[in-house]
Amino acid sequence: MAGHSKWANIKRRKAAVDARKGKIFSKLGRELMVAAREGGGDPEANPRLRAAIDRAREANMPLDNIQRAILKGTGQQDDVHYEQLTYEGYGPGGVAFLLEILTDNRNRTAQEIRHLFTRHGGNLGEAGCVAWLFEPRGLVLVEREQATVDEDELLLLAADAGAEDFQVRADAYELLTAPEDLARVKARLEEAGLPIGYAGVARLPQTTVSLPPEQVAQVDRLVEALEDHDDVQAVWTNLSEES
Repeated sequence: MAGHSKWANIKRRKAAVDARKGKIFSKLGRELMVAAREGGGDPEANPRLRAAIDRAREANMPLDNIQRAILKGTGQQDDVHYEQLTYEGYGPGGVAFLLEILTDNRNRTAQEIRHLFTRHGGNLGEAGCVAWLFEPRGLVLVEREQATVDEDELLLLAADAGAEDFQVRADAYELLTAPEDLARVKARLEEAGLPIGYAGVARLPQTTVSLPPEQVAQVDRLVEALEDHDDVQAVWTNLSEES
């Protein structure tokens, strides 16, 4: 997520969904297949699948598409085999990039991702060059304008649900959890009637960098180009939110 707040970036991504539903559904379908293949087709026993189904529903993916992807993942229908890969690199100004990839052709994907980095002033790096900067955390965002309780009540609810950290941002409340606790925390907040704007496992940087506005714009263009690639499931950077 490049620049500004996590919620601002997530809203930008959601705004693009309607304009390219086919591409979004394709990415969600891949995640459903891989989640079902790795952990089984029962979302109650497979937190990754449960989270993938929630994201698919948020994007208004048809139920038939969701069920078909799960059946493919569990081997009950013909399936293309997708590999999970992590790509690492550097963008303009030395910003670290971590990409989550699902591909059926790693050589093609590597060539195309390398080309996007080069075209936008960055470079694809070697395995391990930046991954150590990013920590997997469960991330739940509640849009402040839509919150049904005040800040103090939400803090108590978050702590009771098992959240490890609570931050108040300009436009959202941000809750961090251990990845394995994400589904439980999200469910507890939903039971309390709170509207969840986003819930997923994020790769959050342990250190960040700040850049001048012109380089922030370059980083944003690279993020958008990478997110538009069919095989890219998520893009994480260590660009400071205050840049």
